[in-house]
Amino acid sequence: MAKTMGYCRVSSIDQNETRQILKMKSLGIEDRYIFVDKQSGKDFNRPEYQLMKRFCEEDDLIYIDSLDRLGRNYDNIITEWKHITRIVNANIVCLDNETLFDSRKFKSMGDIGKLMEDQFLSLLSYVAEQERKQIKQRQAEGIVIAKSQGKYKGRKKIEINYKFENIYVKWKNGEITAVNAMVLLGFKRNTFYRRVKEYEINLEWQVKQNIILQSNN
Repeated sequence: MAKTMGYCRVSSIDQNETRQILKMKSLGIEDRYIFVDKQSGKDFNRPEYQLMKRFCEEDDLIYIDSLDRLGRNYDNIITEWKHITRIVNANIVCLDNETLFDSRKFKSMGDIGKLMEDQFLSLLSYVAEQERKQIKQRQAEGIVIAKSQGKYKGRKKIEINYKFENIYVKWKNGEITAVNAMVLLGFKRNTFYRRVKEYEINLEWQVKQNIILQSNN
């Protein structure tokens, strides 16, 4: 039996994916079929996307909020779209532009539909990638100007100390909520999740270093 799935993506751990998830649920998609990545769209090496891709079968239907939620790399978007719709023979619908991006409509038109799909997909994927490049360019130019005026100081780092570690463990163990943890630390939501990400990356690095040391002994 064909499945209906939803794929959601935000660029970082401190961004909120709730809006996308609620949109998927409004379509009647079950929680187990909603896949969410908190990762950049520069490539497709994302755990939830890869899991969904392995799970996807013929005649399944995948909803995404918009094309840039699928990815932001022009060539990769084309490759992934065609793999899912033509190799797996499943379907993709972009909710923000269902008129142009509903692979079921193109399939019903045969070879002409494939040609039209390729043209629309190429155009909007290119636009999405150019937008990403322009944003990066504007950010870089802004930093250069701020530095020349002596106004750029970079992001202020908050020390991760024993207090943070203690509260982090309690939160991870379910002893306190994220809101409680934020209050205890005096962090705003974005700051809290950013520090969590930094702390977990550091923990992962330490584990890898220990494994390397043990293997060399």
